[in-house]
Amino acid sequence: MTAYLGPVLFALFVWWFSTGAIIYLDGLPQKTFKWSMLAATAILVAGFYGLSLSVEDTTVHGAYVAFASTLAIWAWHEISFYMGYVTGPRKHACEEGCSGAAHLGHAVAVSLWHELAIIVSFAIIAAITWGGANEIGLWTFLILWWMHESARLNVVLGVRNLNAHFLPPHLAYLKSFLNPKPMNLLFPVSVTVSTVICVMLVMAAAAATDPFQQAGFTFLATMMTLAIAEHWFLVLPMPSEAMWSWSMKSREPRGHAAQAPHPHAAHAHPGHGHGHAHDPKGRHPHVPVARLRSAHR
Repeated sequence: MTAYLGPVLFALFVWWFSTGAIIYLDGLPQKTFKWSMLAATAILVAGFYGLSLSVEDTTVHGAYVAFASTLAIWAWHEISFYMGYVTGPRKHACEEGCSGAAHLGHAVAVSLWHELAIIVSFAIIAAITWGGANEIGLWTFLILWWMHESARLNVVLGVRNLNAHFLPPHLAYLKSFLNPKPMNLLFPVSVTVSTVICVMLVMAAAAATDPFQQAGFTFLATMMTLAIAEHWFLVLPMPSEAMWSWSMKSREPRGHAAQAPHPHAAHAHPGHGHGHAHDPKGRHPHVPVARLRSAHR
């Protein structure tokens, strides 16, 4: 049992903490972003190096190194996007009434460079791990990519819980691409495909006799389970965002401003408060968003 419990707990903690840490850092003053991005880039390099070291390591330690290294690489993509460094050629809201193919094209444009960067990372990871004995990193990246793209499409097509308050002010224009609906036709397909893959991974982990394979398949099964959970978080009437409420503390007013608000603050537009940019579609900034991980959170 411990052979499975360790990887499950490790994956759960890293998923929860890294998501919250990115939200927290993204809520700090923008002058701190360059340091966060510098640290993330160092972690990115360390991630690729870790994969190169573990590619032939078929021990439990090698499984952990490959898994953690891939998460480090993915963290760079999350941070670079949500801090506005690697987004896309479009940096403004979609016009009111825009729909159909044009709206989807605009949604692609706001994160095009981000998506291309993911493809580049995948190519590098594939080159590092191709033919190696340890491909956990490669399959972990593919699951993260699947989580990201599926959640992103579902949010654009329409889901109940959007959690828009997680979006930083400098990316407020992304709110115009969020579509509040009870569900969309892609959602059951996404969940069904993910569930089938998850069951296969769980069965592989249960059937494995080698400690390396037990750990590796458990990591992959846990991440796919989290992918399914994240999708259900998008549609079920439950406050899943409460798990990361601590990460929003970085957006609270600081210093004197928090104690003595400006005398004209009461006359300000409600959409222009601290930490909440105006929504061009007039939506309330606290309408429930796909979390940052997929979302592209």
